[in-house]
Amino acid sequence: MPKILIIEDETAIRNVIKNILLDEDKSYEVEVAEDGEEGLKKIKEMDFDLVISDIKMPKKDGVQVLTEALDIHPDLPFLMISGHGDIETAVDCIKKGAFDYISKPPDLNRFLSTVRNAVDKKKLVTKNKELTSENKALKRKVAKQYEMVGQSESLGTIREIIDKVADTDARVLILGPNGSGKELVAHHIHEKSSRNRMPLIEVNCAAIPSELIESSLFGHVKGSFTGAHKDSEGKFELANGGTIFLDEIGDMSLPAQAKVLRALQEGKITRVGGDKEIKVDVRVIAATNKDLRNEIAEGRFREDLYHRLAVIVIEVPSLNNRKEDIGILVKHFVPQIAESSGLIEKEFSPEAIKVLEDYDWTGNIRELRNIVERLLILGGNPVSKEDVENFVKK
Repeated sequence: MPKILIIEDETAIRNVIKNILLDEDKSYEVEVAEDGEEGLKKIKEMDFDLVISDIKMPKKDGVQVLTEALDIHPDLPFLMISGHGDIETAVDCIKKGAFDYISKPPDLNRFLSTVRNAVDKKKLVTKNKELTSENKALKRKVAKQYEMVGQSESLGTIREIIDKVADTDARVLILGPNGSGKELVAHHIHEKSSRNRMPLIEVNCAAIPSELIESSLFGHVKGSFTGAHKDSEGKFELANGGTIFLDEIGDMSLPAQAKVLRALQEGKITRVGGDKEIKVDVRVIAATNKDLRNEIAEGRFREDLYHRLAVIVIEVPSLNNRKEDIGILVKHFVPQIAESSGLIEKEFSPEAIKVLEDYDWTGNIRELRNIVERLLILGGNPVSKEDVENFVKK
């Protein structure tokens, strides 16, 4: 049972984070602390799989807690929470050994993905025997969470491609608009592959500052920069034997693209500040909402990297191009949302579904899920055509 400590001095934020974690996985055991001093005391008294810590706090700030805690438990993952003005400090925390940081307000998908990766890393390092059964349970939950729902022809084509490519090591480039389900495709490829016993490590390339991208992807050695008090593995090493998912690859800086290209060409990486080449066996899946051909023409993306990544190209359609799946998606989301949010499951009338099918889905599946949740809260039972017209703005 993963044990997570939240250190946050603002009661509202502390409770929101706790509820998000418990909604995501009922097996999480969540402890809270109101300030850094209380948090450090709990770290000394109990064993945690992850600490989620604010940076600015009374008594002891997040940086102090991080530094002192890692002296006691060097392998304890820390996820730092930073306000807009704390980004520089958050970057410094990464250099001091934090697993990652999340800006306020947090992006829910990235936050939960980072929590899963951090907890998974702690299990791999410290609980190998327990990991086998726990990781299988986690994978079953993840598989359900990332289920591809729908019967449209375009989705059927994607499933066929996944079945053909999954158990190869071919690199895959997934294209499609934001919110269309590119991450689902990546998870299905990994789960259907022979690498599925090893981790799928997700990297949001757009969210990593340029000064941290190399260290984040390839790791660093002790003393390579101020605050690097121990060797640190990068995402490629964490994914060794498994899959790395480079999401938003179109937003990666050119220098970082060059480093990734070398890793793909040679199957080796070198940690920042080190000279030892480390072999990595990693299957690479990348995704973007950008037109990479146009990015190449504009000098923002390397053509040689594009050809390395685009062995197999999967194009995920927008929801507007698969509207026949909307009714099926609504039925899929209703029990899922009701369970996680404590709401009553409701039916949607055929007329309500028809109005939803006529809607312009600029936010794709992500937007549809949000609207289903809104209608479960505000609509009647069953949800009517009038409910959709009243609570969904065109």
